[in-house]
Amino acid sequence: MSRKPSPMDPFLARALSALEEMEGKPVQAGGRVLPLEALVPSAQPRRRFENLEALAESIREKGVLQPLLVRPLGDGKYAIVAGERRYRAARMAGLSEVPVRVVELSEKEARLLALVENLQRDDLNPYEETIGVLALLSEDLGRSVEEVVGLLERMRKEKRGVVAHNVVGSPEAQRVEEVFRALGRMSWESFVQHRLPLLSLPEDLRAALEEGAIPYTAALELKKVKDEPSRKALLEEARAGLSLRELKARVREVLRKEKAPKPWHREVVAKLARLDLEALPPERRERVEGLLSELRRVLEEA
Repeated sequence: MSRKPSPMDPFLARALSALEEMEGKPVQAGGRVLPLEALVPSAQPRRRFENLEALAESIREKGVLQPLLVRPLGDGKYAIVAGERRYRAARMAGLSEVPVRVVELSEKEARLLALVENLQRDDLNPYEETIGVLALLSEDLGRSVEEVVGLLERMRKEKRGVVAHNVVGSPEAQRVEEVFRALGRMSWESFVQHRLPLLSLPEDLRAALEEGAIPYTAALELKKVKDEPSRKALLEEARAGLSLRELKARVREVLRKEKAPKPWHREVVAKLARLDLEALPPERRERVEGLLSELRRVLEEA
């Protein structure tokens, strides 16, 4: 029996408003500080923290300009809700403590706020953003990530008229639309078409995308190439700056070769190599031997 989803949790909207209010707000004199040893990073979609050295150098010169958002865990420990990049850079800079803003949040609210905060960052790569959006929807809907992906795919099929699931008008689907509107980054339709395919990228393409070595459009184009050596060669060209237009042309050429039928004579030779004449019925064996003798004669004449 399907669960009826609870009304849209207003915390998501409050989180967005709070982050907008905090954005760029400087550290106030006399504000609270905590030792780095008291802070505990939380799980988040961000896999890589770029340009930490530059941020660490800035912190050495000017200090941490925006407080970290943390919540109390007990026993003098605090979970980082927002600001792990500043936390890591502060450690690199040799700081022993950082300014913080302590907020009372439930574990779920903290996860939602952390996800929303990360998704507002411009430096989040497309793969991390995809993971983050799915995690946010999973938290908000109370569904597993796999169930969220299934819901999105059913919504798209129904929207395109492929099947009639009566999903788009459901409370869950409406809430999906609300979340995408609140984030303001893309529509759910665009997310399903351009971002969900990133989940099934081969490991080499996913790594290159996470490194920021190639754009997600190039990763999706390279995904079409199943031949690993060919894909690897094209990936290196993409890393070197091959334009998307040129990459698409190269991929089309590789796919054309992949789809071209193999010369029939090679298939015949392969079958002959596996042939066991002794196992054939007498009449069929005699016929095959006659054809082979004729073939040998023709080849010798050549």
